[in-house]
Amino acid sequence: MISAHSVFTDVQKIRSEAPLVHNITNYVVMNTTANALLSLGASPVMAHAIEEVEEMVAIARALVINIGTLSKHWIDSMVKAAAAAKRRGIPIILDPVGAGATRLRTETAHKLIVEAPPTIIRGNASEIRALYHTEGTTKGVDSTHSSDEALDAARELSRRYNCAVSVSGAVDHIVYGDSVIRIHNGHPLMPKVTGLGCTASALTGAFAAVNSSPLAAAAHAMAVMGIAGELAASKSSGPGTLQLHFYDALYKLQLSDVESHLKVDQ
Repeated sequence: MISAHSVFTDVQKIRSEAPLVHNITNYVVMNTTANALLSLGASPVMAHAIEEVEEMVAIARALVINIGTLSKHWIDSMVKAAAAAKRRGIPIILDPVGAGATRLRTETAHKLIVEAPPTIIRGNASEIRALYHTEGTTKGVDSTHSSDEALDAARELSRRYNCAVSVSGAVDHIVYGDSVIRIHNGHPLMPKVTGLGCTASALTGAFAAVNSSPLAAAAHAMAVMGIAGELAASKSSGPGTLQLHFYDALYKLQLSDVESHLKVDQ
């Protein structure tokens, strides 16, 4: 069961253990996601050179792969890193950014899932639908579907690859087999800040590093994302200040914040 105490227990573990989270992510969000991981208490590294990814995976406690800005060299590095993580039993979080928008993105996401099934797939509704329905469409990297519409696709992907699937939206749906957790936290201003979806994936890596349950790790990450977003929005005048206050909210997050804000159905 997901509760304020279970969420905050993982936050405390991240802060005390500072797990190294290896990110192969896109140019747009490197700074954003690294700062968010640091604010939460994790230790981020952004390394995509094929010559070093296996060594980096060997010292990491989670691998986050984000396909936001693809090239052949990056794809090769992602495949190599994922295989190394799989061999070592290190949790893999896959963010299929823009899957469904182009053949390259969709085929790359499928290749990564098939060759090294991730521990958690985290994406918006259109991306998750595109992974299961090849006719799915995505407007750039933004979702054209609600998270409810992706629920069946998430269930099938979870069963097929034995992974958790975290679908972000106005309500976040976290699926693992027959289990579904719904997180009702967040704020409408959050989608106005580029990279917060990718940040959710990076933070999911931090939670997966300290919690062996894919379902709980994914749900705890989305709860913290949403609560931090709400706390930040209450102090913000627009997207620019939201991003700054979001980092502060992660850094200052306390059990009382989680207890007073967490909205979950399970």
